[in-house]
Amino acid sequence: MRIKQTENWKKWITAIFLLVCLAFCVLLFKAYLDGKFDSVDTLQKYIAGFGLMAPVILTAIQAAQVVLPILPGFLGCVVGAVMFGCMGGFWCNYIGISVGSIIAFLLARRYGQGLVSRMFPGKRYEKWADWAAKSKSYTGILFLGMVLPLFPDDYFCYFTGVTNMSVRKFVTIIVLGKPWCIFVYSLIFSNSLGR
Repeated sequence: MRIKQTENWKKWITAIFLLVCLAFCVLLFKAYLDGKFDSVDTLQKYIAGFGLMAPVILTAIQAAQVVLPILPGFLGCVVGAVMFGCMGGFWCNYIGISVGSIIAFLLARRYGQGLVSRMFPGKRYEKWADWAAKSKSYTGILFLGMVLPLFPDDYFCYFTGVTNMSVRKFVTIIVLGKPWCIFVYSLIFSNSLGR
């Protein structure tokens, strides 16, 4: 009886979590269509409208921009530094981007090649999949990609989810690789804007 109650409880929690995530994605998509993500100024005003919840909203937006690669993640890094200073912006962005990266990896792990192949047009997916399967340096390149700016890391989070890399190794790469670039962005933008 207890096992059945526990399973029912887990199903309800999962359903509620999925509904909350869906509602959040719908709100973000509406904000995107309304032009709230068009510039640093529009995104800053949008986030400031949430008052004390603004850091939480920025963190959630940064997680969502990895999972839904149509949202511009770079703007969030700028807005975080402008609104919350170097360290406040850094933590919002680092936590959000790291969580989003892990979610993208887990979605790919759960839904497989069908999901990921849609993100890599044409033969590009096959080329990358073949290279990752044979390459002994994929882990090192992925880590470097997480450290360096302008690497298409959102897509590689999904792509890595269909490789043989363990969850633990991927999380380690994200946790150790992601803070450097985000910190530099936070430092540059907070200093240039006098925060």
